[in-house]
Amino acid sequence: MKESLLKSLLAFITILFVALLAVPCSHAQAGPVEGEAEYQVFTSGGHGINGSQMDDGVFNIGARFGLILTAPHGPGFLKGRLEYALSVLPLYCVTQANGTACGGGVDPFAFKWILSTPRKVAPYFEIAGGTLFTNMKTPPGTSQINFTTGGAFGLHFLQSKHNISAEFRFQHISNAGMTKPNPGINTIQMRIGFGWFSQKK
Repeated sequence: MKESLLKSLLAFITILFVALLAVPCSHAQAGPVEGEAEYQVFTSGGHGINGSQMDDGVFNIGARFGLILTAPHGPGFLKGRLEYALSVLPLYCVTQANGTACGGGVDPFAFKWILSTPRKVAPYFEIAGGTLFTNMKTPPGTSQINFTTGGAFGLHFLQSKHNISAEFRFQHISNAGMTKPNPGINTIQMRIGFGWFSQKK
């Protein structure tokens, strides 16, 4: 497990390095503004970190729409804006012992706290939840319908018209006790996103 976490951290650092190389000469965009929207497409990959599901792999592709709800507020370096977002994942695959389960899902809520400084790189924290539907029981012997909950830490690298995001995400996949046993899958994922914040004209 420690080896898997180390590999995940190294992969995340590599992703951040690549993202930084992609924006060395860019000018910061105005960034998130209260009352405006965020649009993004993303892809994530990772693996299980618990028990019999430790060797499971996960991969997904999705899109999200968010609304910046508040002006900056909060103490000191935690000063930031609150964003509400929803995501659609038309492809979500889990590789497990009996084969690969594929399907899709929706995350009807995510709450993101975007720190207001610095300007060229905007750190954020997020909690989210949703539903996942697959063509095979995930994990094996449980259910084809699962719920997802989790949190993330990431960075927006702001450019003049768009941004690249890189984040480290924990996600729990479970059917909330609809079947027994219900081992669930705890996953660590790395997500790369490409998007933009709409700006007031």
